[in-house]
Amino acid sequence: MNDLVQRCGYVALIGRPNAGKSTLLNRLIGEKIAAVSNKPQTTRTRIQGVVTSPQGQIVFVDTPGVHKPGHRLNKRMMHTVLDTLQNVDLVMLLRDATVASGHGEQYALELVRQSGQKAILALNKVDALPRKDLLLPLIDWYRKQHDFLEVVPISALKGEAIDLLVDLTFRYLPEGRPIYDEETLTDASLRSIAAEMVREKILQSTEQELPFATAVACEHWEETDQLARIFCAIYVERKSQRAIVLGKAGKKIRQIGIEARRDIERLIGKQVYLELFVKVHEHWRDDETTLNLLGV
Repeated sequence: MNDLVQRCGYVALIGRPNAGKSTLLNRLIGEKIAAVSNKPQTTRTRIQGVVTSPQGQIVFVDTPGVHKPGHRLNKRMMHTVLDTLQNVDLVMLLRDATVASGHGEQYALELVRQSGQKAILALNKVDALPRKDLLLPLIDWYRKQHDFLEVVPISALKGEAIDLLVDLTFRYLPEGRPIYDEETLTDASLRSIAAEMVREKILQSTEQELPFATAVACEHWEETDQLARIFCAIYVERKSQRAIVLGKAGKKIRQIGIEARRDIERLIGKQVYLELFVKVHEHWRDDETTLNLLGV
């Protein structure tokens, strides 16, 4: 770090499910710490990613997708969003530029308005648009709805305009010294990241109705210089869902374990022994004890 005036602060990433918040967070810090899938409500907890540069330090706070809550799980998720909005220096509203505007987008925008915080709008997935001029009506609509500091078209997946987004974010943060040391990338524990990596593989390999009823808890972690032994419980609500996760003759859960183990080994830089087992808990989404265990 140098002696130049630096800017530091917290920035909330909010948006509808599938807007690309977790993909953006992973892109920003250059490591995979947040689960990514095309299923709604992939992110359930608040995850911080730290970007440190000569300009200063940004602590990006990834939040669950904005939605109308039903189960106690969903109410906790939305409480996380609302609490985060009140405790940051800047809000970044992430919008999927490829989908039509609806009540969900209006609701997310209203949360930004009600927060009273300074905000940047990031229009994501521009790489999937057939023509960039299709962004113009969307930009015009948002500028009429709210006084955003900046409107930045990006592609979190391809890395398009991410450096520009970071530079603009620094511009609107307060002056200050770094909050974390230079080596810190996230406040998430390795146990929670490992559990999220397992859940990501479940989301990617199971049917559409299953992800909402699935959670993963890292129940035991043993580690030596050469090997990490990790034991994760997969929670489902019905025996039929347990059968889906296991697959025929256990084939699916073995594949989930193989793919998750690769990601975890890449993250911690050592060999991993990963054991997965499935627990049936009919009402885990409304059970306070289980939700506390899962860190939601």
